[in-house]
Amino acid sequence: QVQLVESGGGLVRAGGSLKLSCAASGRIFSIPNMAWYRQGPGKERELVASITNDGNTTYADSVSGRFIVSRDNVKSTLYLQMNSLKPEDTAVYYCYMDLTYVSGLWYDRKNFWGQGTQVTVSS
Repeated sequence: QVQLVESGGGLVRAGGSLKLSCAASGRIFSIPNMAWYRQGPGKERELVASITNDGNTTYADSVSGRFIVSRDNVKSTLYLQMNSLKPEDTAVYYCYMDLTYVSGLWYDRKNFWGQGTQVTVSS
């Protein structure tokens, strides 16, 4: 059974920093794509940043230059370093992984989500 576990959320003042982590566990074969999404109060879930297994990254315009996405392929872990935080960054942050895992005698490929972690930025 594959599971994603997030950590690192919390309350921070504007201008501060937080680092989120998301660790995948289970019989994982590969993780081609990883990403962070967020959902603010009364808003749709939006893509924050993504990273491929060869290190190519993309960022939402609203976080470009402030957030850094990275991954540790050995540990199957995704990170999000968030700097210069703003009140509008307040949201529940979800990690996402498109991964291939061992299922019985075969491989299977599915999308998995973390449980979400609250990030609150006070002004």
